[in-house]
Amino acid sequence: MATAFKKITLSSSRDIPFNQLVISQANVRRIKAGVSIEELAEDIARRTLLQSITVRPVRDADGVETGMFEIPAGGRRYRALELLVKQKRLAKNAPVPCVVREGGFAEEDSLAENIQRAPLHPLDQFRAFLTFREKGLSEEEIAANQFVSVSVVRQRLRLASVSPKLLDIYAEDGLTLDQLMAFTVNADHARQELVFERLAQSYDEQPHTIRRMLTEGAVRPADKRAQFVGLDAYTEAGGIVMHDLFQGDDGGWLQDVGLLDMLVAERLREQSDEISAEGWKWIEVAPDFPYGHTYGLRQLRGEQPALTDEQQATRDALQTELNGLQETYAEAEDLPGEVDERLGEIEAAITALDDRPLVFDPEEIGRAGAFISIDRSGNLRVERGYVRPDDEVPIEAAVDVETGDSAGTMPARTEYEADGLSADIETPMESEEDDGLKPIPDRLMTELTAHRTLALRHALGEQPDVAFLAALHALTLRAFYRYGSDTCLELELKSVGFGAQAPGLNDSGLAAAVNGRHQSWVAALPKEPDELWEALQAFDGDSRHALFAHCVSLSVNAIYEAYNRRPRALAHADQLALAVDLDMVVAGWKPTVDTYLGRVTKARILAAVREAKGTRAGDRIEHFKKGDMAEQAQELLAGTGWLPEPLRTSQLAVADADAPVPGVALSTDRAFEETAENDGETAMAKTEPLAEDDTAEIAPPSIAAE
Repeated sequence: MATAFKKITLSSSRDIPFNQLVISQANVRRIKAGVSIEELAEDIARRTLLQSITVRPVRDADGVETGMFEIPAGGRRYRALELLVKQKRLAKNAPVPCVVREGGFAEEDSLAENIQRAPLHPLDQFRAFLTFREKGLSEEEIAANQFVSVSVVRQRLRLASVSPKLLDIYAEDGLTLDQLMAFTVNADHARQELVFERLAQSYDEQPHTIRRMLTEGAVRPADKRAQFVGLDAYTEAGGIVMHDLFQGDDGGWLQDVGLLDMLVAERLREQSDEISAEGWKWIEVAPDFPYGHTYGLRQLRGEQPALTDEQQATRDALQTELNGLQETYAEAEDLPGEVDERLGEIEAAITALDDRPLVFDPEEIGRAGAFISIDRSGNLRVERGYVRPDDEVPIEAAVDVETGDSAGTMPARTEYEADGLSADIETPMESEEDDGLKPIPDRLMTELTAHRTLALRHALGEQPDVAFLAALHALTLRAFYRYGSDTCLELELKSVGFGAQAPGLNDSGLAAAVNGRHQSWVAALPKEPDELWEALQAFDGDSRHALFAHCVSLSVNAIYEAYNRRPRALAHADQLALAVDLDMVVAGWKPTVDTYLGRVTKARILAAVREAKGTRAGDRIEHFKKGDMAEQAQELLAGTGWLPEPLRTSQLAVADADAPVPGVALSTDRAFEETAENDGETAMAKTEPLAEDDTAEIAPPSIAAE
């Protein structure tokens, strides 16, 4: 038997003058939420009232209708209309669409209307904003119509532009809003979907992991290549800059690395054409050169041209302005933005005038060359005036013009003497009948100078100051001049090249400091080696010691090499580090993904974090994959001063050179560790197919090869 249902009768609706409406005390809404009354009033003014107001007749004590109506549900709409009336934008008796309720409780009307109203899903809002945009409204117009900021509109439009496949998953609660925000970093739908598939195979679905996967291989605007080319030139060439609209992104990511490298190569080529026009024999061009790329090359000594009258006047004006601004704002804690910008411009202009290119001998330019690259700040770096050994002019023995004999009092040594062997070669005795003045026989000259050499050794050994000066002279000849044979001291200064380059070594602050110190000595020393002795004699004691320290420092080799075991030398390096109180944190080394964390096993990453931040910090990242673990460890270790053991300065001087060297012992399991790392990276490559290749300022001292 069918069940009979009672027919439903809907509440009647009618237009009621505004001045006959009053707020009911039965309205359950007490806490302000959502759009403000002012914004709602503006919306009603633009679109009129889109939803009727629920009302009940007001009755007197006898139950007779008074002609007034109370509002249990719709109070915010009433307040918005009331505001429009006060602003005289709406008539007091304007008709208001109302639904008249009878029976039941007024509180029930209010609660039901607020609870049963389903909130709009965020995705519907995103798509609505996109519809507005497709219908021709600008972002500013959408923002004005919806009473939100332009940045909010851009965020909503970006969310709506995510891959439709991912939006459908989000609609079914398969993604969180934070995860969807992370997917907006890269607009490539195929890549978004690929990353989502990778997430399905991983237990790490954090938004930062999604962002990292979507920006793999991209370049930051702070990269020196991007600084060199400029973002405007990159975007004008069609390059895409990815931005994160939901959190700070430090300028975003340059997606088209190939295009960026092409623009870098083109600009470097243009600059090299200008430098080549100066007459150099060769030009080498690259974004980066390894540390030590000038090793074994002689550096020309150039002269800095004097400033022209116009340049000097410009520099004086800039210096006066700089001094005035510094004096005016000497007591200010924070400089105004325009003042700070102007100070930077002035300092850059003064530096450009002071660092004018050197002028070289045209004849030397014809056999020398230049290196053109990018420094760590993104500026063009030109290293002029380096001569390769093959381009050097052969040394010719100086000949006395008057006698035709070789210059000097000492004849050239025989091959045997040059090797340090005794030359038992009989020289013919001079004839007693020959009264002419002939050169002293070679054998006698050797014997006489042997006596003199022994006497010099004894005398020098008793005069430490002169011995120090002689050693300084010999080392300086080796470090700064083409030929180091202008000394009778057989001291060697070997400056090893850096065969295995550490990431960023040539752009490091340490490389800049070493090169700056070397170039300052180049400017202080005489051009010709035969003038060096007198110049060193004129130096004060502090200058001599400083130059000696610099020359000796160029010979330091504390590099661990698997094929060249030197435990005693590395043990001495520990002693030397202790003596100079070496602190690699102060020196600027930091544990990053590139310098350490991304190149060791997960066990070592966790050990580093636990040592620096505690066991709980290590436990929090223990379940991460190696790439994510390395990135998280980099953030955790930032500012902690943590160092891997090979970089620590031990407080125990090495007593026995045969004992294990601190830091080196860590490398005994190198083969095992590398195998483990390679296995881990191979596994990652299988699950992370998006990995892409990512791709200086300081020239090291020019040491003549011996």
